[in-house]
Amino acid sequence: MWDIFLQTLPFFALIGLGYGAGRTGFFTAEATAWLTKFVFYFALSAMLFRFAANLSIGDIFDWSFVQAYFWGTLLIYVVANGVALLRRRGIEEAAVEAQCAVIGNVGFLGIPMLAMLLGAEAIPAVMMVLSVDLIVFGSLIVILITGSRDGRMSLGILRTVGLGLLKNPMIMSIGMGLIVSALPLSIPGPADDFLEILGAAATPGALFAIGASLASKSAERVAVAGWLSFAKLVLHPAAVGFAALYVFPVDPYAAGVMIAAAALPVAGNVYILAQHYSVAPHRVSASILISTAVSVFTVSGVIALVSS
Repeated sequence: MWDIFLQTLPFFALIGLGYGAGRTGFFTAEATAWLTKFVFYFALSAMLFRFAANLSIGDIFDWSFVQAYFWGTLLIYVVANGVALLRRRGIEEAAVEAQCAVIGNVGFLGIPMLAMLLGAEAIPAVMMVLSVDLIVFGSLIVILITGSRDGRMSLGILRTVGLGLLKNPMIMSIGMGLIVSALPLSIPGPADDFLEILGAAATPGALFAIGASLASKSAERVAVAGWLSFAKLVLHPAAVGFAALYVFPVDPYAAGVMIAAAALPVAGNVYILAQHYSVAPHRVSASILISTAVSVFTVSGVIALVSS
């Protein structure tokens, strides 16, 4: 446990460095937004494309893995929705809270950290987790909020969801990389070096951007944020772990990667969605802040557990 904690510490130290830079005003909110944009559209996309281009669809897609992660995640999604509705929150707020309970920072934090701590073999599993998060649950929140406001499902909602997926650079990078891997060609040396150099900026850039963005987050509505952080850091990995280890025949190593990915703190893109739809942004902000701070210890514990 202590050895794993020391291994994860540099990742969280980079987040702390970004937080300090943002908190002191040395790194402004505008600078954070531009850094996040660079990482999201360029550095992380290059990293994902290069990883996917050197894999095959058979290396990434595992139906048992997808089912285990989907059903484990859906269980906690339904629980978080139910708790919100019992508190007399509307469908929109329930959808946002459920998103906090199951969507972790897999892109910015999970890919670089889990690849380094669990080995390069973890990358396909992390990509599957990321894909399910973005395609299934990223679409579900849009459908629930938009459908609730319109009072019905429509083709317009499905069009919005489809365009959102096509515009997401992480989905497109993985997809394009798999297309390249399916072709009887290899990435030319100079192009591969270019992608490697650009992709190398993803890890420090993403971690610094996470910390700098946390500097603008508030700790309001602590009780609800504490519940959502508990759901994300404890209930979510427990549910997918049970599904992967006892319900579906998932390879033990892949199951460990899945559990570690599920243990990551609430993702920043949940706040972007909450702010875009004007649904409980302060609650999401507090959940991101609390879950990230606590995950310094919980993520280390989960990784130590699955490593053993």
